[in-house]
Amino acid sequence: MNKSHFFAVDLGATSGRTILGTIQSGSIELREINRFPNKIIEADGHFYWDFQALYHSILEGLKKIADEKIVISSIGIDTWGVDFVCFDSQGKMLANPYCYRDPHTEGAQEAFFTQIPRDRVYQKTGIQFMNFNSLFQLAAMKAHKSETLAQADKILFMPDALSYMLTGKMVTEYTIASTSQMLDAAKQGFDAELLKAVGLTENNFGHFVFPGEVVGTLSDEVQKITGLGAIPVIAVAGHDTGSAVAAVPALETNFAYLSSGTWSLMGIETNAPVINDESFALNFTNEGGVEGTIRFLKNICGMWLLERCRAEWGTDDSENAYPKLIADAMAADAFVSFINPDAPDFANPASMVKAIQEYCRRTSQPVPETKSAITRCIFESLALRYRQVLDSLNKFAPAPISILHVIGGGSKNAMLNQFTSNALGIPVAAGPMEATAIGNIMIQAKAAGLYKGISDMRQSIQQSVELNWFEPQNSPEWVMQYERFEQVTMDN
Repeated sequence: MNKSHFFAVDLGATSGRTILGTIQSGSIELREINRFPNKIIEADGHFYWDFQALYHSILEGLKKIADEKIVISSIGIDTWGVDFVCFDSQGKMLANPYCYRDPHTEGAQEAFFTQIPRDRVYQKTGIQFMNFNSLFQLAAMKAHKSETLAQADKILFMPDALSYMLTGKMVTEYTIASTSQMLDAAKQGFDAELLKAVGLTENNFGHFVFPGEVVGTLSDEVQKITGLGAIPVIAVAGHDTGSAVAAVPALETNFAYLSSGTWSLMGIETNAPVINDESFALNFTNEGGVEGTIRFLKNICGMWLLERCRAEWGTDDSENAYPKLIADAMAADAFVSFINPDAPDFANPASMVKAIQEYCRRTSQPVPETKSAITRCIFESLALRYRQVLDSLNKFAPAPISILHVIGGGSKNAMLNQFTSNALGIPVAAGPMEATAIGNIMIQAKAAGLYKGISDMRQSIQQSVELNWFEPQNSPEWVMQYERFEQVTMDN
């Protein structure tokens, strides 16, 4: 069987990379082409993404492909959710996009609900409420009389904006748009009432496409810059979690997934949105997936907690490298202090270390002082939070969840995976680490006719990657500590 090459752009909240995916005889191999930082620009009290830097880094990756004379079948782009870029009527970018952690959305939800009640917004969209959802970003921009919004002719979500830069074609990809809280979950299209509330219409967005559809081919300008030909750009699952979930190597149906990285996203795959009073009360989300599936999930603050601590401790110091921190945490005392990873305290504090210590002090727990104690506190708290979310997921799953698939960078964290299995009381299958890139590439390969559907893709992935398995240990102790965790984190 001939080799087929695909080019994936995978952008996260802290870094980005371009990856060459090669498929031969049903097996997939990945090679990183270039990696680059995704830096937040701080200016005038606001946080922005450096959009042009991301675009030029993608071009650099494409140039390397051309220099190596590799013939790629297509290009696909996935990014984090909710953020967007505004373009004027001439197709020019008006300003760098806000970062979802920017404080300009504080109070935006409550103000918006005076126009359309909270429960009505959820009934329409099925999306969990977070300050930084696109709906509330736009509402905040409108309330603050943003000149960028006033001049905007088209609004493109991050992967769509980058596809536009490469092709000159403006689209709105379904999975990334579903994170915005502006889609009608049942109709899989924009809700006119919600758009009107922020002063927009469907005409302010590109035409709708779904994973596997062609956006366009590289523009003449990009072909000249990169040295490539008219390569098609495919709309993959533009939301990185959508691409990652497409790569879950599950052959069974009663599984849950945990996309583990800066954010932890834990959920199940359903064939239709789950929107009812209970999902509303628990603030679960219904995001678009591939082949008409719904990612029914919960966002959990993930390795952001430790990443921010490491930034304070010094990431260039070998003492603060992940292997060293994890080894020291394993030797630290167990179950000393817990935090609620999703507490507002940890959204974007000036000091994450101090925020964790203050939380423990406020909840009358021992205050972790050492790096090992703080790391252990984070990992145990995450595992117990996963148990809390899994208990809720089981209320909606058609059958009891019997296995958790951990994908993404966190799948290599053996300590956290073991803690998670202990806390959940079910096996954990960890891998692939590169789930997002693999899902991105597999959707391109399906568009090229190499796979028939998602089950075909997943079977190929399972045969191509090595999974690490974790079985529950010390279950009675973890059950007891879970009860304590719930008491400590209640209302905190």
